[in-house]
Amino acid sequence: MKKYLIILTIITSVFVMNDLKDEKIVIPNEAIRFRVIASSNSKEDQELKVKVKDNLQKNMQNILKNEKNIQQARLSLEKNLPLLKENVEKTLKQNNSKETYTISYGENYFPSKNYKGVIYNSGNYESLVVKLGKAEGNNFWCVLFPPLCLIEEQENTKDTEYHLLVKDLLNKYF
Repeated sequence: MKKYLIILTIITSVFVMNDLKDEKIVIPNEAIRFRVIASSNSKEDQELKVKVKDNLQKNMQNILKNEKNIQQARLSLEKNLPLLKENVEKTLKQNNSKETYTISYGENYFPSKNYKGVIYNSGNYESLVVKLGKAEGNNFWCVLFPPLCLIEEQENTKDTEYHLLVKDLLNKYF
């Protein structure tokens, strides 16, 4: 009898995990996205994009860590936009880059993306966008609020854990 219970538990677990893996989660429109676009796909430009992104994420984690709703997050981002610009300039200078950049907060276009079963539809979204140089290279993007950018950084996260964490965050903020 014990053997049958173990087999039944294993089969049930497999079905539950498959259901979670196949389930699609859509990020709500009431979210703030973050995007950094490299000047080109050259190795140097892509490395610079990652450095800019990493440094900005550290700033934004501090800026948004206590924000409980999207209105608070909006105000904090707007208030700290000069700090974020300084951060980009500092990162470029530290990397001996003379690359130009623009940073904007508002409605910006995003292409569609499917990452670990999470659907990000294309369209214009409230976002913070940094364009380096010609902005013709591959880009990094994630969701700043609710704070899903932290999940993106954990590349070893299992799909099921990712789905559960995304659901928990969406339930917390929406």
